[in-house]
Amino acid sequence: MQAVGYYLEEYAKDHRNPVNKALHRVCVPAIAVSLLGLLWAIPVPAILAGPGRYANWATGLIALAMIYYLLLSLRLALGMLPVIVVAIVLVDGLSALPWPLWQTSLAIFVVAWIGQFVGHAAEGKQPSFFRDVQFLLIGPLWILADVYRRFGIRVA
Repeated sequence: MQAVGYYLEEYAKDHRNPVNKALHRVCVPAIAVSLLGLLWAIPVPAILAGPGRYANWATGLIALAMIYYLLLSLRLALGMLPVIVVAIVLVDGLSALPWPLWQTSLAIFVVAWIGQFVGHAAEGKQPSFFRDVQFLLIGPLWILADVYRRFGIRVA
């Protein structure tokens, strides 16, 4: 595994166009929330569910992503904690809508991915994850790292 700086720099190479960057700032979080919503909607066997609705496939993915983020950067991993809390609150809110969570999540997922590909068309480059699937997890860190830089916080 490379250092976090390597991944952020490589990701940034494919995201220089202002339209692409703006779309990613909206679409990456939307994709993350929608993916959590899709996973949240998958029934969990009773033996795995435990006591509560937060024992689900989405929180399993969150745990794995947090381990990955911790291996890359403690500072960014800590910064992802409030982001994850907001994402969970958003998924919880989507689940309260009068239609199934998976339908809302799927609609957001599709629209956000269309936005991503529109951004990459403007950029003239393929998405980074076509080179390395790890970049699917780097996108949220790249956005957070940009916020850190704006506030003068080091990422590593």
